[in-house]
Amino acid sequence: MTGSLTVVGLGPGSPDQITPEALSAVASATDFFGYFPYIDRLNLRPDQRRHASDNREELARAKAAIDMAARGGKVCVVSGGDPGVFAMAAAVCEAIDEGPAEWRDIDLSIVPGVTAMLAVAAKAGAPLGHDFCAISLSNNLKPWAIIEKRLVAAATADFVMAFYNPISKARPHQLDEAFDILRANLPGTVPVIFGRAAGRPDEAIRIVPLAEAQGHMADMATCVIVGTAETKLIERTNKRPIVYSPRFLRESAQ
Repeated sequence: MTGSLTVVGLGPGSPDQITPEALSAVASATDFFGYFPYIDRLNLRPDQRRHASDNREELARAKAAIDMAARGGKVCVVSGGDPGVFAMAAAVCEAIDEGPAEWRDIDLSIVPGVTAMLAVAAKAGAPLGHDFCAISLSNNLKPWAIIEKRLVAAATADFVMAFYNPISKARPHQLDEAFDILRANLPGTVPVIFGRAAGRPDEAIRIVPLAEAQGHMADMATCVIVGTAETKLIERTNKRPIVYSPRFLRESAQ
């Protein structure tokens, strides 16, 4: 007997940014696995059960959810943002890949959500209007040397960059190191957007030039977007500038 497993993205935090598809998936499930704060964002019925766990237990959480689905449960794994962007969808797929054969028979659905870089970009203007990439600055799952190599490659290729997991108590220095790498490869005038808790009541959006960007301007609730030499600011009186990356690159940037 096999059940169903749905991996749901709840967006960056505002209830208004949860998609109807995600709400429908939540309404139809009976058991919910996820990080404590994400589970707390759900208004569950009395017949729906919570299985909350800590932030660094992704693979164990995925295995427990899959096992319950394989035994016939209607299970939902909850992520913030989009579940496929540095979140639970990859952990679920990894667990299925490495698990027993019967796990491959479950009915798996992944429901997209609004990821942090999209929410921050929308608040700032259109910094992702041209080619961009997303990089997690956490070295929990990959060596810092790989992150450095990717930063150099993205900067020299003139990609807009969105940084997830930019800083933590265990990694207070890495965002400053990333900015130093970028300053060696990009003009100091490149705009850097610090988007904290986009869409939530404690939202804070700050825009500074790369030359002035510092690690202490971010925390783990911040998504950092770094523009390119082509990214522009539209200055406005008594309002935050609009940041956008032009749709057409100048010949000199190619």
